[in-house]
Amino acid sequence: MTKTKKTAPQPYPKLLELLVCPVTKAPLIYVPAAAELVSPAAGIAYPIKDGIPVMLEDEARALSADEKKSYSKKSAK
Repeated sequence: MTKTKKTAPQPYPKLLELLVCPVTKAPLIYVPAAAELVSPAAGIAYPIKDGIPVMLEDEARALSADEKKSYSKKSAK
């Protein structure tokens, strides 16, 4: 028997195109490896749980200084 790795459900791509940060109204960056939507403008990352983005500021985590710098460069492209 081979074990298969279970992956978390992915959010719908069209939904990701429509979502913006509820704090800043700026675009978000989808990070599949971390299951997060990052808001470089607000400096926070919203979790994605069971394929559903949790767009609550209280549920978001603060980005580290290195993450802020990295994501700010990505969002400027």
